[in-house]
Amino acid sequence: MLPLRDLNRSGSFPLVNWLLIAANCAAFLFQFQLAYPAQDQLIEIAGVVPARFLTGSPLAVVSLFTSQFLHGGWMHIISNMWVLAIFGDNVEDRFGHARYLMFYLASGVLGALGQVIYSPDSLVPMIGASGAIAGVLGAYMLFFPYAKVVTLVPIFFFVRFIELPAWVFLGGWFLLQFLSGLPAAAGAASMQGGVAYWAHVGGFAGGLLLAILFARRSAKLIN
Repeated sequence: MLPLRDLNRSGSFPLVNWLLIAANCAAFLFQFQLAYPAQDQLIEIAGVVPARFLTGSPLAVVSLFTSQFLHGGWMHIISNMWVLAIFGDNVEDRFGHARYLMFYLASGVLGALGQVIYSPDSLVPMIGASGAIAGVLGAYMLFFPYAKVVTLVPIFFFVRFIELPAWVFLGGWFLLQFLSGLPAAAGAASMQGGVAYWAHVGGFAGGLLLAILFARRSAKLIN
């Protein structure tokens, strides 16, 4: 299933969301123009390598942030930025600009830590904004569970456009990530098919928790 847009108009201009999209695209273009040895070195340095956390390397902490702005290829960044553009504006509207930026980065950190905890011995660098964006999806599902998401659904040789409630689309996406990550429990691989599913799971769960805490605090301020 491919989300095309949501039917949930934002009440403010999503400045931070567009700046994040621009920053990700700029970082990817810089990464893409490097020769392959330099690209590999950049990913090794700026990507999250779970085994680094066992050594106490300061680079491990820095990489929790730098890894969020690197991507593995054109489809990786296009799909991530597409989803962020669809769902991020409403979440930013609910959080406010500054809080949304902190929320986004914190979700990315929690997502990366989810993968680190699941595969602490891995030497494979992990890059991408998927953990942070998963956090945005978790917050969106909490704040706008019944917002309609226009979704392209392939059925054999045909495609259909279906409006799904956000909780159905995003809840189904989370379940798929969780189930896809389970085979790694029995094997040595930390990622299935090159995808860090537990970063998705950790980011979504972390974003959902942060959104719940924000909603409770907001309610107390209103009262």
